[in-house]
Amino acid sequence: MARAERKAAAAASAVSGEMTHRQILLVLVGLMSGMFLAALDQNVVGAAMRTIADDLKGLELQAWVTTAYLITSTISTPLYGKLGDIFGRRRLFIIAISIFIVGSLLCGTATDMLQLAAWRAVQGIGAGGLFTLALTVLADIVPPRERARYQGMFLAVFGTSSVLGPVLGGAFAGANQILFVDGWRWVFLINLPIGLVAMFMVLNFLHVPHTAKNHRIDWWGAVAIALAVVPLLLVAENGRDWGWWSIESVVCYALSVLGIIWFIFAERAAKDEALLPLKMFKSSTFSLASIMGLIIGVGMFGGMMTVPLLLQIVMGASPTEAGFMMLPMVAGMMTATIVSGQVTSKTGRYKIFMILGPILLAFGYLWLTSFNPDTEYWQTAIGMVLMGMGLGQLMQTLVLAVQSSVPASEVGVATASATFFRQIGGSLGVAVFISILFNQLAETIPAAFKNADVQAGIKAALQDKAVLADPNNADFLKALQSGNMGDLVTKLNTDSSFLNHLDPRFARPFLMGFADAGVTVFWSAAIVVAVAVVIAIFIKAPKLRDKSAMQEAAQSAAH
Repeated sequence: MARAERKAAAAASAVSGEMTHRQILLVLVGLMSGMFLAALDQNVVGAAMRTIADDLKGLELQAWVTTAYLITSTISTPLYGKLGDIFGRRRLFIIAISIFIVGSLLCGTATDMLQLAAWRAVQGIGAGGLFTLALTVLADIVPPRERARYQGMFLAVFGTSSVLGPVLGGAFAGANQILFVDGWRWVFLINLPIGLVAMFMVLNFLHVPHTAKNHRIDWWGAVAIALAVVPLLLVAENGRDWGWWSIESVVCYALSVLGIIWFIFAERAAKDEALLPLKMFKSSTFSLASIMGLIIGVGMFGGMMTVPLLLQIVMGASPTEAGFMMLPMVAGMMTATIVSGQVTSKTGRYKIFMILGPILLAFGYLWLTSFNPDTEYWQTAIGMVLMGMGLGQLMQTLVLAVQSSVPASEVGVATASATFFRQIGGSLGVAVFISILFNQLAETIPAAFKNADVQAGIKAALQDKAVLADPNNADFLKALQSGNMGDLVTKLNTDSSFLNHLDPRFARPFLMGFADAGVTVFWSAAIVVAVAVVIAIFIKAPKLRDKSAMQEAAQSAAH
């Protein structure tokens, strides 16, 4: 179908509000291209960050690179929801991709970590629109009852990127140069060809009709939400270094509370023009689903960050290998998404998945509480499958509930709100659980040294002259002689690579301690997700409408 024909078909759809399956699939190609761009970037950068920080001589500043991206992507999410209603989703999606490409090019030319943090902030502005606009466009063109089937394609994008990301990140970080450019810079530069392909797909396939709306932009609400969110994210990323009750953290808490109060008053004053209209919270479904999304974000991201760390540190996998080892989670997610989507499409019922999803996620965490250095990979894989099956059922049905709880005219703002709350929860979850993980090491590693088998292994190793002569064991032997393992425990917080070269008998207590700390995280995450199960029981699942938001808008215009 030529481009002119696609535009003509889109124009015809604008009148009836209906799109054929072929038209929908072509639009999805454009949407998934943009989502893949942002999803892949997050995973690639994460795998290569330590190499990047070492090369730019700024290891202590790496948190700011992550924080800058997180802040702008989170704050821009609700803005894109509102601006999409005003100016049209397609135009905003193209702008988001363009900003992301420019940010990627700038990141690839960074000469120090502060510069990189600034350019990552630019990238984040684009990324905030790619996720929320894609879900909103899907709500525009597909009736809720059919939406779950198509959302599975989006989860496939996330699953693919979660496997490819660490592989590419590890490959780029490990290469000195590629085409006369530092290998790690390709972590960002790879977004240029991918972004241009995504732009081509969007320009050619993403033809969604838009009826202009005479709205004003709620700038005061945007400023207030920035004041509420930025300090919170700063504490989330830096609280472990600052101290959770340090002066810096307390100031951030106070500013965040002021921002929330200001935001509430600003949204009340803006009424229907609000960035996040307070009237939507009159719907118990919207309110409870938003709270559940926040809690799931905490439990999901916090626990999921721990799994690859255990695979790499305890099981000795490289970042690339860990990416492939996460495939069972992707398989569970894809299977559950397809099955729940088909059931929802045929029956129109989806609340069962909102309850079953967090239950399976919690069981996945509980299964992993038996993890230790001797655990076989297949045993860990079972836990990952359960986690994936929980997420596959849960993520799409939560968005579906939020979208179905508001009028079709507000689906953009509602979708952005759901994404926003989940992102906030994810940021807090990562901060809290990673803090729990590393704080526990101060207790679990000394406890592991008291283990009889560990003591016997260390005693045997000390009688081996080759072990004593190995320079890789020097720091351990020095710490053992002084009776102070604190420096090595602290070192594990920032660079665990010394364990790879340490004699296995000396490394054993560190691996046991790290595994035990990970188990504490899994118990904590399971409790958080259990709270989400209780909330899900009380959520009223609105009946799924038979018409898409675009069809309802067309019918309203006709009358």
